[in-house]
Amino acid sequence: MDETLERWEELIDGQAVVFNRCPSLNHNSISGNLCFIFGNYLYGKKEMRPLCHFDTWLTEKDHFLPDFTVIFDKSKVKRTHVEGAPDLVVEVLSPGTAKRDKGHKKDVYERCGVREYWIVDPVGRSIEQYVLEDGAFTLRDVYYHYRPYELDDMTDEEKAEVVTDIRCTLFDDLSIKLEEVFYYVGD
Repeated sequence: MDETLERWEELIDGQAVVFNRCPSLNHNSISGNLCFIFGNYLYGKKEMRPLCHFDTWLTEKDHFLPDFTVIFDKSKVKRTHVEGAPDLVVEVLSPGTAKRDKGHKKDVYERCGVREYWIVDPVGRSIEQYVLEDGAFTLRDVYYHYRPYELDDMTDEEKAEVVTDIRCTLFDDLSIKLEEVFYYVGD
């Protein structure tokens, strides 16, 4: 492996985990789309900060690099990292990170008080939306972005049930089209 490649590192339960290469094109497309969507929505709301791939220190043993976050309390945002729980965290699954994103990281986000957590699956084109209620994450819903051929195979009744937008519970007036989240994501 070329040692000149940029290395990313997270501290997970006290163990350093090194990533020697960047995430996939689909992974980056989803992260970029979310940065664009939330960045436009939050423009002018200086008390809130959207961040992409920014070190987030949750505990002494857990320093994560989430794909996307929104922080309401800007005093948590330091020059090189965030100290404390963001309000919204999004992790985009990769084959090498899925188990941690759905396991240890989810548990730490919950324990530290992240108010909303999304797990995005680029392959399944889905978003699991967890909301913190009474100190524990509750699965609010799972959203799917269907491919045209999948919609073609559905009955009219099934198509009528398809949800095309996700609503972030932290904002009353923000509805995000799933097609915008998964824009540029290939098959």
